[in-house]
Amino acid sequence: MIGVRLVQKVSSTRAFAKVAPHVIPALDRAVHRLTRGKVLLSAQMLPGVILTSTGARSGLPRRAPLACMPEEGGGSWILVGSNFGRTGHPAWTGNLLARPDAEISWKGRDVPVTAVLLTGEERAAVWKALLAFWPPYAIYQDRVERQIRLFRLTPRS
Repeated sequence: MIGVRLVQKVSSTRAFAKVAPHVIPALDRAVHRLTRGKVLLSAQMLPGVILTSTGARSGLPRRAPLACMPEEGGGSWILVGSNFGRTGHPAWTGNLLARPDAEISWKGRDVPVTAVLLTGEERAAVWKALLAFWPPYAIYQDRVERQIRLFRLTPRS
């Protein structure tokens, strides 16, 4: 578990927050494409998806590799709009607010999903589970004045 703790410590630093948003998504996209959707580098530490949402203003497809927390039973996923503890909400969260129907690539298969922004007690319960799952989220939240957005993705029939 030393490796996980080291990654958690490094991912909690401000230097990581500056560099990671420019490096990790690009690497994830490249590896995901080369492996035909079977591998995400960042998913070696945390489960991950490639989210394809529709741009809130442009209407164009937007792809974002993201860490996720699969919920028990495997029927839904939680996405965290932490933006690595940076001040603004990530663009993909605005896209989901405007157009909640999206698609994820999960373990090499494409899954149409609907996103719901979590609020109130439901958000509080999920936030508690997220902190047990990946403690650096608490540090990200402490760095920003905004409330980090949490979305539950469920498969569309």
